[in-house]
Amino acid sequence: MKLFGTDGVRGEAGTFLSAELAMKVAMAAGIYFKSRAKTNRILVGKDTRRSGYMIENAIVSGLTAIGYDVVQIGPMPTPAIAFITENMRCDAGIMISASHNSYEDNGIKFFDGQGDKLSCSVEQEIENIYLNEEKLHDAQTTGKNIGKAKRIDDVVGRYIVQLKNSFPRDISLKGMRIVLDAANGAGYIVGPTVLEELGADVVVLHNKPDGFNINEGCGALHTKDLCEAVVKYRADLGIALDGDADRLVIVDEKGEIVDGDQLLGALGSYMNDNGVLKGGAIVSTVMSNQGLDDFMKEKGLKLFRSDVGDKNVLEIMKKEGINFGGEQSGHVIISDYAKTGDGLVSALQTLALLIKTNQKASEALRPFPLYPQKLVNINIKNKKPLKEIDGLEVKLAELDAKNIRHLIRYSGTENKLRILLECKDAKKMNLHVDDIVDFFQKALNA
Repeated sequence: MKLFGTDGVRGEAGTFLSAELAMKVAMAAGIYFKSRAKTNRILVGKDTRRSGYMIENAIVSGLTAIGYDVVQIGPMPTPAIAFITENMRCDAGIMISASHNSYEDNGIKFFDGQGDKLSCSVEQEIENIYLNEEKLHDAQTTGKNIGKAKRIDDVVGRYIVQLKNSFPRDISLKGMRIVLDAANGAGYIVGPTVLEELGADVVVLHNKPDGFNINEGCGALHTKDLCEAVVKYRADLGIALDGDADRLVIVDEKGEIVDGDQLLGALGSYMNDNGVLKGGAIVSTVMSNQGLDDFMKEKGLKLFRSDVGDKNVLEIMKKEGINFGGEQSGHVIISDYAKTGDGLVSALQTLALLIKTNQKASEALRPFPLYPQKLVNINIKNKKPLKEIDGLEVKLAELDAKNIRHLIRYSGTENKLRILLECKDAKKMNLHVDDIVDFFQKALNA
């Protein structure tokens, strides 16, 4: 059994991610952190899914059963959990969220005492403990050793201050109209509050979570409402968060989506021009467009590529001494202000760029042309190892011979195969998209 995917433990709530599994995973993580404990406190937050109540209570039960004290802070963005865990000197932080997935799913993400996501080796240690029934049994305590839990409702202020501190003090958002789509998720309170406190005129969409409408036809994956609202209200910018607010999609003043790679290029170049980009480079993933590589070279900067997942981006950032990176999908990490992707920090830096350069979003946020690229997600029945699929090697060799860049991988959180093709010649690329999709449909869904 493999518990951890690319971003924690995730699956359908009530089936794979049951209360029992959540309690045991919490116990296993608690046992791991207990041996390194400094304060004997673990922070727990969540997004707005109904199943968060069930999973939160199970996690609290598991942690208190082995003697940990738990601090519950309710619905908060994932990056807020990372920040507050470190700020409150907790041994670890836990976020209950399935990010951009629909309400039926949920997930459990872990942070260490420094607010960093766990490495694969640590996740494996926790998984090994989870599978050791004797160790779980022996770790349970009795009497005065049982832990306690308390709920704190005012820590949101700490995170709002942190967000505002990331925005230049010599400018404000006064005079700017911003449309914010909160995705009926964890950023529905924090997002509007920080933008308004910085002086913006804010139009808020999808900020009434009911436990089931998170990401439903809204947010970073569904931007139709946002694009229309930006035009309707003549806004300067549109910002769409996802369910746990660790990623964003930007819409320019014309109501058009800004590509994630172009946003990375614009922000990286802006930071370099202002002398705050460290390491002379940025980090993106293997999914990023070749146009970003070309733009970085023009600017005299390097581009490092990581595997998919913001924790993989951050790993290379740390290794190379770089303070900026992200994913095409909208996870943007500015490590001077956040330990993980933070949609609101990234939005504030984007707004600062527009104000400082006195440019419209449609001009400033598209600094280079993109190579034609097509990403297709197909639902599959089983994740058969790619190297075991007959005929795949021949198919990929055909693409290589025609200079079509390809990236094929399984989703770490869903039963999907992701197929990315990229080529300077869009017509040539499109001729091969349907063929490769049909090949995998037959190979994995027969």
